[in-house]
Amino acid sequence: MGDDSDWMKLPVDQKCEHKVWKARLNGYEEALKLFQRIDDKSPEWAKYQGIIKKFVTDSNSVAQLKGLEAVLAYVENANVASRTVGEVLSGVVCKVFNQPKARAKELASDICLMYIEIEKADIVQEELIKGFENKNPKVVVACVETIRRALCEFGSKTVTLKPIVKVLPKLFESREKAVRHEAKLLAVEVYRWIRDSLRPLLQNISSVQLKDLEEEWVKVPSSAPRQSRFLRSQQDLRAKSEEQQAVAGSDENCEDVADSAPQVDAYELLDPVEILSKLPKDFYVKIEAKKWQERKEALEALEMLAKHPKLDNGDYGDVVRALKRVIGKDTNVMLVSLAAKCLAGLAFGLRKKFGMYAGDVVPTILDKFKEKKLVVVQSLQEAINAVFLTTTLQNLSEDILAVMDNKNPSIKQQASLFLTRSISLSTPSTLPKSLLKPLCAALLKQVNDPAPEVRDAAFKALGAAMKVAGEKAVNPFLADIDKLKVDKVRCVHTYTQLKSEVYIPLSQIHLNSDVGVAKKGKPGAEGGAGAKSKKPAETKEIVETELSVEVCDELAAAVLPASCVKMLDSSNWKERLASMEEFYQVAEQIDISEMPCQALVRMLAKKPGWKETNFQVMQLKLQVVAVVAQRGRFSKTSASVVLDALVEKMGDVKCGGKAKDALTAIGEACSLSWIAEQVVSLAFTQKNPKNQAETLNWLANAMKEFGFTGINVKAFINHVKTALGASNPAIRAAAISLLGVMYLYMGASLRMFFEDEKAALLAQIDAEFEKMQGQTPPAPTRGSTKRTGGQEEGEEAKEEGGAGDIMDLLPRTDISDKITEDMVSKVGDKNWKIRKEGLNEVAAVLSEAKFIKPSVGDLPITLKGRLSDSNKILVQQTLSIMQQMATAMGPALKQHVKTLGIPVITVLGDIKNTVRAAAMATLNSWVEQTGMKEWLEGEELSEELKRENPFLRQEVLGWLAVHLPTMRSVPSDLMLCVPPLFGCLEDRNVDVRKRAQDVLPVFMMHLGFDKMNKATGKLKPASKDQVVAMLDKARALIPAKSAGPAKAAPTKPVSSVHPAKALTLKWNFGSPRDEYVEQLKVQMAPCVAKWLQEELFHHDFQHHIKAINSMIECLEEEHEATVACLDLVLKWYTLRFFDTNTSVLMKALEYLKLLFLSLSKHNYHLSEQEANSFIPYLVLKVGESKDVVRKDVRAIMGMLCKVYPASRMFPFLMEGTKSKNSKQRAECLEELGCLIGFYGMSVCQPTAAKSLKEIAVHIGDRDTSVRNTALNTVVTVYNVCGEQVYKLIGNVGFTQIRLNALVQSQQAEPSHVCPVGEFYLDLDLLEQLESDQTSVVLPDLVQHKLGDLLDPVIIPEPKLRPVPTHFDELHAGPSSTINLVISQVASGDINTSMQALAQIDEVLRQESMAEVMVGHTDQFLIATSLQLRLAHSTHMADTRLPREEIFKLYSCAIGNMLTLFGVAQLAKEASMGVLKDLVQGLVTVLLDPRIEESQDGQQLIRSVNMLLRRLFKASDQTNILSALLVLLQDSLLSSTVSPKFSELIMKCLWRMIKFLPDTISSLTLDKILLDVHNFMKIFPKDRLRQLKTDMPHHTLKILLHTLCRLEGPTVGTHTHY
Repeated sequence: MGDDSDWMKLPVDQKCEHKVWKARLNGYEEALKLFQRIDDKSPEWAKYQGIIKKFVTDSNSVAQLKGLEAVLAYVENANVASRTVGEVLSGVVCKVFNQPKARAKELASDICLMYIEIEKADIVQEELIKGFENKNPKVVVACVETIRRALCEFGSKTVTLKPIVKVLPKLFESREKAVRHEAKLLAVEVYRWIRDSLRPLLQNISSVQLKDLEEEWVKVPSSAPRQSRFLRSQQDLRAKSEEQQAVAGSDENCEDVADSAPQVDAYELLDPVEILSKLPKDFYVKIEAKKWQERKEALEALEMLAKHPKLDNGDYGDVVRALKRVIGKDTNVMLVSLAAKCLAGLAFGLRKKFGMYAGDVVPTILDKFKEKKLVVVQSLQEAINAVFLTTTLQNLSEDILAVMDNKNPSIKQQASLFLTRSISLSTPSTLPKSLLKPLCAALLKQVNDPAPEVRDAAFKALGAAMKVAGEKAVNPFLADIDKLKVDKVRCVHTYTQLKSEVYIPLSQIHLNSDVGVAKKGKPGAEGGAGAKSKKPAETKEIVETELSVEVCDELAAAVLPASCVKMLDSSNWKERLASMEEFYQVAEQIDISEMPCQALVRMLAKKPGWKETNFQVMQLKLQVVAVVAQRGRFSKTSASVVLDALVEKMGDVKCGGKAKDALTAIGEACSLSWIAEQVVSLAFTQKNPKNQAETLNWLANAMKEFGFTGINVKAFINHVKTALGASNPAIRAAAISLLGVMYLYMGASLRMFFEDEKAALLAQIDAEFEKMQGQTPPAPTRGSTKRTGGQEEGEEAKEEGGAGDIMDLLPRTDISDKITEDMVSKVGDKNWKIRKEGLNEVAAVLSEAKFIKPSVGDLPITLKGRLSDSNKILVQQTLSIMQQMATAMGPALKQHVKTLGIPVITVLGDIKNTVRAAAMATLNSWVEQTGMKEWLEGEELSEELKRENPFLRQEVLGWLAVHLPTMRSVPSDLMLCVPPLFGCLEDRNVDVRKRAQDVLPVFMMHLGFDKMNKATGKLKPASKDQVVAMLDKARALIPAKSAGPAKAAPTKPVSSVHPAKALTLKWNFGSPRDEYVEQLKVQMAPCVAKWLQEELFHHDFQHHIKAINSMIECLEEEHEATVACLDLVLKWYTLRFFDTNTSVLMKALEYLKLLFLSLSKHNYHLSEQEANSFIPYLVLKVGESKDVVRKDVRAIMGMLCKVYPASRMFPFLMEGTKSKNSKQRAECLEELGCLIGFYGMSVCQPTAAKSLKEIAVHIGDRDTSVRNTALNTVVTVYNVCGEQVYKLIGNVGFTQIRLNALVQSQQAEPSHVCPVGEFYLDLDLLEQLESDQTSVVLPDLVQHKLGDLLDPVIIPEPKLRPVPTHFDELHAGPSSTINLVISQVASGDINTSMQALAQIDEVLRQESMAEVMVGHTDQFLIATSLQLRLAHSTHMADTRLPREEIFKLYSCAIGNMLTLFGVAQLAKEASMGVLKDLVQGLVTVLLDPRIEESQDGQQLIRSVNMLLRRLFKASDQTNILSALLVLLQDSLLSSTVSPKFSELIMKCLWRMIKFLPDTISSLTLDKILLDVHNFMKIFPKDRLRQLKTDMPHHTLKILLHTLCRLEGPTVGTHTHY
């Protein structure tokens, strides 16, 4: 204490420097209080300026923590805190960030952010980046995390991004996982602020890391990030931000905040590269050398250097002048192109610094546009576009105007096109009137030029000027030209796409985020460059002028080898083939930008051209066309050159396939809508009918691949009608197939075009349409629809607007004048006959018009009245007219939804099924045209649901359950339907409640759980609890929403995105619907080859078998690929589980066995997603009726435990025990027993007690196999945990009684404890028995020769052998020995079982020894019943076992029981439950068709019959009669039991009734009458009458009548139970 008093008196600042840590701790605490109290200008702050660093570097962790709190308060409040930033932060990085305490790191991070707040961001950032080099990974992680926090809170204006981005790649290379993870988070945060500008800067990190980043970047919200923390100097900005946030949901404010986020250019983040010193020393010598190869070397060296995205500033004058000389004077076009590329690279790399050279090179480039070679022109365009971005249009205007009067049309055309692109990148402010006037004057001269390409280019430039500057600015210059040309300018202006006309090389686009984007400014009169467009940019069509033969020859010669060109027209086919092989190789390898497409395809027509007679040469020509179309900039001009030839080859057996491939490639390049019309027109000019048929077949397939967007329906229908009238059947069949594909997209409206066709032809069309019914159009896999997300837009349009714009192409009739007042009055007449006549007239008007306009006069109000007509026939006729009206009117039907559509919903409440069905059909036909949106808006639908009509509620809820999942968004008025939906959940009608529960997850999908849960607040307390419980249950079943239209996102290679990430539907269904199959098809497309995809999803099962065989063959070779998409593979096989074809199912199971064997070999473990999408459906198949299927499924389950934890398998099997399929329940219980036996009690999930109680419940199942399997499972548990099983199971009634009967066989002497398993034997005892001198030999049983059942039966005496020695020693332990032998009776091994039966038989036949069986009768009969069932279900199904052995087993078992029931004392011991199981087993044997078909079957059946007769006589009469009554009851309840079984049980009851006069005295009538009473409770009189036969009812009446007759009035004394 004396030491404490020394430092307690010291001032605070001295305590903070004291050697004793407690003193420092106390000093820090007092300093913290002081810092929070004193004024920011107090002189006290200066005392701590020199020692504040020691606060953070304190060696004692407790004191250091308090010191950090004090430092945070110091930095926040002190006016001199900014002077301490360097030393404090160096201490934080070195001494705090390496601490294990999270609180210390948190305070250190807060200190860093506080320093940033007081305007020291640059020093903080510098110190933290220094920390990246620290050897301790904890320090690096903390530094990265702090920088990320700073960027997130202060934004990219405060935190400089350039040094961060510079060190990011190094962080990704770290060996420490934690560092790499933090680096990823930092990269995502940086991406929030600068978006795609970050991509090029991280291209050098590993592909795996880049893939992870791409996946995370996709998840980043599209909204602009906001600064959440502000500097001290930004407090006014902070106040403004808080004010904006207070204003709720203002779009304008949101835009302001978004605009505050700075637009960062990736170029600014790059370090410049100095290239002038790296040029070859002889560069200027070589570039002027005489040999073109040397000039090329110099240019290639410069091109490599110019590819750097950012170049250092320097004197590039000499380099530019050298390039200018090559472009202007060099005669080698390849070098001119290369020089232009170098110039473009310099312009991109230097940007504005290149502007000083722009005026020197632009005139030269414009003058060089006289060059006709396409490769050169494209390179020059690239160069001049890049140069323009470094300067302004004002600076280049003189050079452009100077060449506008040039005599060369190519120069004028390219100058105008360059002007078009330049103006498109301008804004009204950069295109003043002073510049616009001379440019328009020059362009107006060119609109009268004789060259059409010059005129078109001038019109484009004027249109672009009008788009940017507005019509008001340009119109004065157009006064002197004629109206036709003015209209053309305006037309071009309408379709001009700003900001997208500049041709920029792909390699540069990602480096220049501002390239091709006009700066924000006020739009002109017609919407300037800043105007926004919601639609994605369309793919720009490639326009190409038709080239002369000479030009084409020259262009082709520039890229093709001389030998190839020379041998193209050789008379020797081998030389032509070699030439085409060279041609094909060039087409595949040539640079895309240098490929002259038109010239190449024209070269193919060189003699012999398309008349080529050698099919190999012709195939190569067609392949070349396909490659050129796929790789090059293929235009419609180029396509026109070859289309006629391709159509001519469509019907060729050897070349037709290649011709189709070429057409498909051209379709991708030029759009299907254009090529299809051309091809079909050409096809019908062909004389060969096969060409026409094959063209139509190709078109049908192409529509599926490309989609239906842009197809000219009218033109196609005319061509199809021509084909339908053809005399050749192949053409007609192809036309009908094409109509089937068109039906997928157009729907039932397509049929209207063909109603005038002949009846036979119309029937074929209808049959084709019926095949397509219910199918959905496949997702486009080719063309621009796939690239631009057109399909999604189309689907959205369909959802919002019904049938889309296809029907808009049809001519429509206005029928309003035909709906006369007379017709309306007829429809509303009091006489039903006149009303019917009026409806007939309305139907006739609609039929005659076919397609009508939405103006239909008073027809909607008139028809509405007939929907409530008392005559139901007229109601149905009205509904039929409304269906006709929907098809005729199309999407315009929307305006009649409220007037006429909603009343249809009321009709759904009609009591007649036919009327309701007609109303539902009408409703669906209307929704098909209008979409769902209009039906959900307003209160009408909710009012209909409020009607307490069970029929209406059922139909409406079912209708909503079908249509709501297909919608992406719903009107807010859907919330009005929630209260009546809650009412339906408590409806008295069961079907209404079920429908309401089914639709609940769909409502929740759109409205959300929280909204629906909140709506329960208005319910009564009792109702609320029930509804909330249902909501919780439905929450887990919410389906995934349909994916919205694809937003602008970076394009990724297919292989980089796992398709499972795009899941929209949860893989959870009772039976697979079409949308699940389609979703899986789309997901698997990137993972498998196209041919395999087609086989996997083919409608024919033989293709499935072929696909599975292929997968089996390549399983080992493609193991990694299989594992990568394992969840999709398993999902596909779950679909096969629902196939009805056994061959497919068996082949699928074969693959799965090999798959799981391979996975186990590679130590692979299933993920939760893979398991959840497969195991539940495998459990379904375990209840398959076919034994061979169940056997394979059980084998797969055994393999599953090697790749998936058994404890996770357990819940799936427990769920399987709840199935209605008794075989599935039994098999699942058996699997559960195996898991417990092998893995112990730890496998039981969630707890052993809960699981065992659920298993034990099945011991009372009405199905015998389920009961026995459940019992065996519990016995297995008993063997594992002993007597504890009773405690775990608890009070389950009769379970314990039956369990006791079985576990007696397990309760051997202490020295003979049985191992785990059902009916396992004591191995030690068996070894002892085997070592006995007297061997146990199976006796040769004499075959029983039994006469007719009515004749006396003489039981043959079996050959006996001496009793084994262990039976002579019964006094040593008779009970345990009998238990052992009885347990062997139930063995799965036939020989073991027969040996045990033989031993029991010997005991029973010796009167002196039979008494040892007393007390073991039930046990023996249970074991024998189990063996009978085992023989029936397993042994008889095993083809490897000889039937003779199985029949011997049956004979032994039946012989034993015959002997047992011959001993009166033992026969009376059999209990009711045991007798019930025994009779069931014996009757099952009698009904087994396999026994009847066998040679010895009749003899066995007679033995069973004899045993039954003896059993009925010898056993306790009360027990056997009760057993038969319960057995009859169970058989009638079970849906799986054969009617023949119930019939045999009733026959047994009749036999027992015959015995009643002799046995009535021994009966316990109380028990019998109680069983009859229970039977009648389950089967009252009305339910008995519903049975297929009245025999059960008759049997009971006979039994009761006989009892009353024998007992008389005294029978009434036995009814009080």
